[in-house]
Amino acid sequence: MTSPQAPRIVMPPADAITQAAEQLVAGELVAFPTETVYGLGGDAENPAAIAAIYAAKGRPANHPVIVHFSPEGDPGYWSSDVTPAARKLMDAFWPGPLTLILKRAAHIPDAVSGGQDSVGLRCPSHPVAQALLREFARIKGGSRGQGGVAAPSANRFGQVSPTAAQHVRDEFAGLPGVTVHVLDGGEAAVGIESTIVDLSRGFPALLRPGHITPEQIAEVLGEMPRLPGQDSDAPRASGTLKAHYAPRTPLYLCDAGQFAPALAVRPEGERVAVVAFASTLATLSAEVSASADIVKVVLPGTPAALATDLYAMLRRLDRASVTHILFERLPDTPAWAAVGDRLGRAAAAFERA
Repeated sequence: MTSPQAPRIVMPPADAITQAAEQLVAGELVAFPTETVYGLGGDAENPAAIAAIYAAKGRPANHPVIVHFSPEGDPGYWSSDVTPAARKLMDAFWPGPLTLILKRAAHIPDAVSGGQDSVGLRCPSHPVAQALLREFARIKGGSRGQGGVAAPSANRFGQVSPTAAQHVRDEFAGLPGVTVHVLDGGEAAVGIESTIVDLSRGFPALLRPGHITPEQIAEVLGEMPRLPGQDSDAPRASGTLKAHYAPRTPLYLCDAGQFAPALAVRPEGERVAVVAFASTLATLSAEVSASADIVKVVLPGTPAALATDLYAMLRRLDRASVTHILFERLPDTPAWAAVGDRLGRAAAAFERA
């Protein structure tokens, strides 16, 4: 398979952004780009719009969504307790791929939090997202002019997140009763969802790894956040279920030495995708390497490059008519933790009993 080109940002015309903002104000759903993935947006203060997001995605009602707003927005409008730690992280990483979990203000619908007393807040850096959020706030105006848009990833629940507008169109095409307007802003550069840090309980806790690392958070706060395995009482948060981000094609993780024996016993004519680092692919026999029934994909050598392309790669493999995907297990190091988290959850959807 050929390697993708570098992500590109496309700035839509001003009237397209205004139209999308008007659709949000009217309670309709608009998919829009962020630097991480495309979000499925609805007015965060409109319970009917939030319900439409859940219905379109097939998302459980107790699984919270994240409120996005522009750099001019006031986090104190959404949270009853914007802590000093939260202000430090906002100053350091906003706009950017960081979501903060804070105590929810009483007037904010609890539907955005899946019934919890907290709320996830994010200020994206993508210029199209910022333009849309500013225009949405302007049109709403008045006391409701904060322009918050609830926006989980714009895909069916548990499936591969979209990093391009066409991914969104493909995802929701033909679903009865579902209308999703798509604001095309090019491709997402980060490629995996935002880091989520909980500050609602008096200490920092990492709920979902992402582009911003625990070490970077610790450098700002002066203390290391609790990690997922250290925090059994964490609030529910987006993208933290064991099985998530899954392609349609069964995906299994392999150590480098497992590929050759797995491929040797495959049924004749079975078409398999092998996704591995170049050094691992080089160890395969000449017969295996030459087989037309094996689709070989070379993994990028850096975590950032793989994160940018992971979801698009999985979508390409879904179209490649393979029976299953054998994906090399990523290095167990902090640098690979975020993209490894997504890959592990994708594989969990196909774990054998």
